[in-house]
Amino acid sequence: MFDYTFPKDFVWGAATAAFQVEGATDEDGRGKSTWDTFCERSGKVVDNASGRMACDHYHRYKEDVALLKSLNVNAYRFSIAWPRILPTGEGEVNRKGVEFYDRLIDELLKANITPYITLFHWDLPQALEDTYGGWRSKEVSKRFADYAAVCAQKYSDRVKNWMTINEIMCFTIMAYRDDRHAPGGHESPKVVNQSVHNALYGHGLAVNALRSNAKSRIMVGLVENLAAPWPVYRTEANDIAASKAFAALNLQRLFPIFEGTYREAFIKQCGADAPDFTPEEMKIIGTPTDLIGYNIYTGSAVRHADNDAGFEVVAFPNDFPRTVMGDWWAITPRAMYHTLRHTKEHFGDISVFITENGMAANDSETANGEVLDVGRVEYLRMHLEELSKAVNEGLNLRGYFVWSLMDNFEWSFGYSRRFGIVRVNYETMKRTPKLSAKFYADVIRECRVL
Repeated sequence: MFDYTFPKDFVWGAATAAFQVEGATDEDGRGKSTWDTFCERSGKVVDNASGRMACDHYHRYKEDVALLKSLNVNAYRFSIAWPRILPTGEGEVNRKGVEFYDRLIDELLKANITPYITLFHWDLPQALEDTYGGWRSKEVSKRFADYAAVCAQKYSDRVKNWMTINEIMCFTIMAYRDDRHAPGGHESPKVVNQSVHNALYGHGLAVNALRSNAKSRIMVGLVENLAAPWPVYRTEANDIAASKAFAALNLQRLFPIFEGTYREAFIKQCGADAPDFTPEEMKIIGTPTDLIGYNIYTGSAVRHADNDAGFEVVAFPNDFPRTVMGDWWAITPRAMYHTLRHTKEHFGDISVFITENGMAANDSETANGEVLDVGRVEYLRMHLEELSKAVNEGLNLRGYFVWSLMDNFEWSFGYSRRFGIVRVNYETMKRTPKLSAKFYADVIRECRVL
């Protein structure tokens, strides 16, 4: 029997995001974010829910760090709320906001849990949207670098691992094109592409700002929810097709970071809707990073095709396994392994972290208060087996963060989708570790998939 093991120094973590768990949106000088505003638009969030309370992590962070400790994790990925540090996105620093993250970081270190900070997980200060037009403007890219500098000055004495931006698509394309995420809208393709470019530019500026202001050596990267194609079955032709698909489907966001340029195919694809940029901006976007974070939940099956692209995506039939997130969230663990292979092929030996992986499920409590989420256990097991296979083949996977530590505010789905390995009762705020939490803790203790 194959033993799905991991190295002894493997990073095992859990992840959250500020707006999804903190609550306290109007306390201690925090400014308003675009997500606060978006939640006020009737019908944009299921049940017109908001992040006003979320999981009350702002007040319960000590309880949550103790929870992390009980899960055996050695790392915690969380985001800083930009409007908690800089209420208007620029200018005067909010002392009480800074102090909250001081307390959280110190509590984590006391528990021997390494903090991994994401600077921006979608909660843009509303003032920057009002003043500059948000990520439509390169001014916000520059303000983001200023914010990164502040965070480095405040926390880099204790925090060595930094991610600049989480999932660019979700606050640009899904926001300005689809009106599904904050700040919302239906902009032209030109404006949408420009917002993506400006976010990439903000990332590059922030990398340099973090390094320039860090008090010691730090590790910096970006988190991307990339397209994750895998060969529908393994032949040389299908493997080559999957590699071509990896490049073709990630042209806009991932490749410019590693290559410092937009490939001709992307510019041609955009035509008149291509973003405006300068060679200097592309050089900044291509600033070398120390790591890359991948959020992988699902992937695409591809096969060789005799067309210009050299591949085609194979549609999933109606009976293909999916999570409760619907048609767009098929369960495809092989995407994990092949993403790591494609990364080494296209980008070299960059350190990779799976910064999010998990599933929403219709969890319910048994009569004795347990949550027996066997489906999530199986989902995690299948994905971890693929990662073990990759790391034991020598691919440069350094760590894994389950999404999410606990049920939380799931953006436009409100509280109707539960991703946590810990159940949250939103009336009492009681935390109940699910079967998947116990499974994950045992996997970490054994350093192998059980």
